[in-house]
Amino acid sequence: MRVSRRTLLTAFLALPLMPAARTRSFAQASPALPLTLECRDADDLTPEREAGPFFKPNSPRNRELHADVLGGERITVAGFVLDTHCRPLAGSLVEIWHADESGAYDNAGFRLRGHQFTGAQGRWWFNTIVPALYPGRTRHFHFKVQRPGGPILTTQLFFPGEPGNAGDRLFHETLLLDMKQTGDGRFGRFDFVV
Repeated sequence: MRVSRRTLLTAFLALPLMPAARTRSFAQASPALPLTLECRDADDLTPEREAGPFFKPNSPRNRELHADVLGGERITVAGFVLDTHCRPLAGSLVEIWHADESGAYDNAGFRLRGHQFTGAQGRWWFNTIVPALYPGRTRHFHFKVQRPGGPILTTQLFFPGEPGNAGDRLFHETLLLDMKQTGDGRFGRFDFVV
């Protein structure tokens, strides 16, 4: 029997503050993504990517985005917001938006759009769906991340093993989610370094 997304999220939330932010043994050992940036110095900030044409300001404070859709494969996306010394950044804004199960963005409302603020340990997570492909792009999530008083990082996170990654001009290996398949969907992990 496979572990569930809820079990992985519970394990993620139970990680001790440090060195959990950089642990790779979480939720069973898996190979590290060798190109994923570490928080070691100022040169290792999470790379920026364009917001694209579908960003809308003033998204609701909401991490349960899966309730916005009836279909689609469930995924929990989670991680930490860290500084370049691997210290968690409490109170950081983390905002997500993405395409739905048919590859469309909601431009009239806030479906599959939300934001939250990290807690004392710099953790963030969203329960949502896997975005569908649409012409010209590989599968991805859009994010804006801002530490208190800092500049806004606009970036995108990508799915490992997607055939379209190589042909997407915005794809970068350091923006891959660390993905686990569970009994009820996927669990993707990424730590933002800002």
